[in-house]
Amino acid sequence: MKTLIKNARIYDGTGSNAFAGSVLIEDEKIVAVIPDAPGAEIPAADKEIDLGGLSLSPGFIDGHSHNDWFAIRKDPFPFFEPFLRQGVTTFVTGNCGLSVVGFEDGNEHIDLMGGGLFGFKDVTGKYGMTEDFLKAVDRNAPANLAILAGHCSARAAASGSVNRPLTEEETNKMLDLLEQQLQQGAAGISLGMMYDPGLFADVEELKKVAALCVKYDRPLTVHPRAESKVSGAYKQIFGRSHLLRALDELVEIAKGTPLKLQYSHAIFVGRKTFKDQKEFLKIVDELKKDGVDIMFDIYDETLGVSVITVIMPPWYQSMTPEEKRKKSNFRKFDLFTKLEIKLVGFGYDDIQVAYIGPGYEEYEGKTVHENAVERGLSDAEMYLELCEKSDFKGRVNQGPYTTREIIEDFEKNPDCLFMTDAWVEDHGVQNPALYDNFPKFLHDSLTGKGGDMPLMIRKMSGAWADRFMLENRGYIKPGCYADITVFDEDEIRDTEPDQGKPFGIRRVFMNGKEVLCEGEIDKETLRTAGMAIAVK
Repeated sequence: MKTLIKNARIYDGTGSNAFAGSVLIEDEKIVAVIPDAPGAEIPAADKEIDLGGLSLSPGFIDGHSHNDWFAIRKDPFPFFEPFLRQGVTTFVTGNCGLSVVGFEDGNEHIDLMGGGLFGFKDVTGKYGMTEDFLKAVDRNAPANLAILAGHCSARAAASGSVNRPLTEEETNKMLDLLEQQLQQGAAGISLGMMYDPGLFADVEELKKVAALCVKYDRPLTVHPRAESKVSGAYKQIFGRSHLLRALDELVEIAKGTPLKLQYSHAIFVGRKTFKDQKEFLKIVDELKKDGVDIMFDIYDETLGVSVITVIMPPWYQSMTPEEKRKKSNFRKFDLFTKLEIKLVGFGYDDIQVAYIGPGYEEYEGKTVHENAVERGLSDAEMYLELCEKSDFKGRVNQGPYTTREIIEDFEKNPDCLFMTDAWVEDHGVQNPALYDNFPKFLHDSLTGKGGDMPLMIRKMSGAWADRFMLENRGYIKPGCYADITVFDEDEIRDTEPDQGKPFGIRRVFMNGKEVLCEGEIDKETLRTAGMAIAVK
């Protein structure tokens, strides 16, 4: 089956200027790209689609995703639909250390996988090894999927949740599990230094994990230990910003190595942290000069989603429920958070409750502070109660994580890539990045706020494919899989974002199959359109 897409404005994913032309698809792949020129020969095709001058680019790649947890759902479609509608065809999953792979069958710590954010709910199976996961989702999920091996998952499999250095036996088991994932096609390893049990890992352990990435020439993606001026990650409250201390830790891990280091979601949580952007960029430049292949990524939102315990210091998290309620311990926690709020410029009135659990819908959509006022409690008492009601696994939307000025500056930075870090939740308030994150990046470019359009497209397509060695993805070139997004630049420029819906995306092709056309999704075709991507 040959399909000719003609009269298109083509962005090929390389960062080169767009050109007018046609794209010929045969079965799953692009076989010809024909620029418009006098006398250009247009090949015959079984089907022709005239775009009338609309823009065409590689299908967008969401390089920071957690959709591995949803790809194995018995009905994955609802969890992928919003992304498809904003032009995404491919995901790099397993980020923040919380991958669905990294454990052997029958592991006794399965319940710890997911870090409190994700779990095995209504799934077709538990596929703890990469080759089993890729086999399970190939042609069985509504997107192309690569996966990272999560450090948190492998550490939990080796030792459970322990706040101490691993024994030699536990370390070897963890590293062996991670190495097996890389050998079976994982695109890299991810760290989640704010999530249990990754938050308990020391630098020496992380160096051993990074060495595996160097050995197999795969990226190490990092959710850093702190992303604010003050956090619960370090005992020293005053002095150097905790975000920068966390960066110092990454410098210690990576310096002097050829590590491919991907700093996840470059955010600056709290108003007092915004000024750290300048030194953040300085450290990135210094690492690059030292030979470290470092890049970072952002979403086009000023808030983010996390587990409710994200502001709870590790020493308090590790206590039993009874110990947490002990007056002396709670008082110490309360004093710590009050100081943290003052120093960070971020507080309980910035934390919106997204989900606590069945029967607690009354708390959703309100901040912790608003709930505290309604209940006649202090903010800290309300916060701890919400943690307890959710079994310390609740979900929050919080900000400010960044500013529009920082986002627009980063959009022009050659070391910055674009992603969503969003997922569909079964209940509660959703992450707004689900709906229009990628169109917003295009909107920023077309309204003069972001970078030039060819480079903006590259940051959500070809650059991700190169970064994670996704063979024959991310480009409009002969021999590449026909993952294609068609969009209307006029509509994207003229639409006001943040309306809880996508805009400007007209058509989407996945592996040569048209799965979205003018708002209509071909569910039957989409059901088997996605491919698993093994990196070798």
